Amino acid sequence: MSTGLAVARDRTPPSVDDPQAAAPSVDDPRGRASVPAGSARTRVWLRRVRGVLALGWVVMAAAVLWGVGSGTLTSVTELRELLSGLGVLAPVVYTLVGAAEAVFPVVPGSVTVIAGPVLFGPVVGLVAAYCATCLGSVAVFALSRYLGQDLLTARFRAGTVRRWLGWLQHRRFTRWFAIGIALPLAPDDLLCCLAGLSRMRWRTFVLLVLLLKPWALVLYTFGVLTVLGRWIPGLTG
Repeated sequence: MSTGLAVARDRTPPSVDDPQAAAPSVDDPRGRASVPAGSARTRVWLRRVRGVLALGWVVMAAAVLWGVGSGTLTSVTELRELLSGLGVLAPVVYTLVGAAEAVFPVVPGSVTVIAGPVLFGPVVGLVAAYCATCLGSVAVFALSRYLGQDLLTARFRAGTVRRWLGWLQHRRFTRWFAIGIALPLAPDDLLCCLAGLSRMRWRTFVLLVLLLKPWALVLYTFGVLTVLGRWIPGLTG
């Protein structure tokens, strides 16, 4: 689940003599030199993210206008009928879009997760949401390994980065990461970014996400749907 892409902007502009003053830095736990959050590859990546986000907002706005005009988005039943006509393609596309939300969050990831059971039913919807969340988590972990601390400082606010970076030095980081992934309201994207900066092995990360994420999804999804069902009849039917 995505926590949203927010490029960190320090209200106090960095000094001209110190162009890297606004980028917090710590030693890389994996023994590599940390890269300031202004490296060329990070700037290229952020330009691509902004471009995808802009395109995503345009596509989403067009889809909403069409859906409201045709009545599809004003009726859960009609929307389900439209998607059922697409067969297996609909949940597959949903899974890919949900995974991409972790990297290019056009809408909050929690909205995408909730949409799965609403659109495809509790079984298919939850499985699709689970696949989307796991794929998105792996993508964020891989990006963090590739970009290093740049991704963390570019994606989250400076205060958040300072508060969480200390956890990388904790000898029980893997245990705390596992607990966080299993909790319904934990900041998944932030945790996956931190895991990518840690010494955690790929195998360990993938196993923890695959084994622990279902519990968080079940609790979060059906908890929210139960509450929403009181105000929106037929939402979970």
